Amino acid sequence: MDILTGSHEQSVMTVTLSGRLDALEAAALRNVLDQAMSDGLVNLAIDLSDVDFVDSAGLAALVKGMKDARTVGGDVKLVSPESADAMRVFELTKFDQVFTMVSDIEDILRNW
Repeated sequence: MDILTGSHEQSVMTVTLSGRLDALEAAALRNVLDQAMSDGLVNLAIDLSDVDFVDSAGLAALVKGMKDARTVGGDVKLVSPESADAMRVFELTKFDQVFTMVSDIEDILRNW
């Protein structure tokens, strides 16, 4: 998995993921999200459009990030995966209704 980060207006940090979001990669994502919050960036936009696989550990990392952000007045919003297999995991677990999920990063930044 590749993780790219950047900052935008309104102190929104973007995290762009690609490949697999599985047990092996979830720890790296948790570290990135924890560091962002330590740095005071509590509004996180995570782009999953290039993620082709998500497992329970990946979902857990996203949920932990969302809970941590909301605890300090922020939030985590997601760009939906383009992969039907990856998106199916969100739909089956109903996490597509828990997270704000949109089609592109600009929607998140424009409507934060």
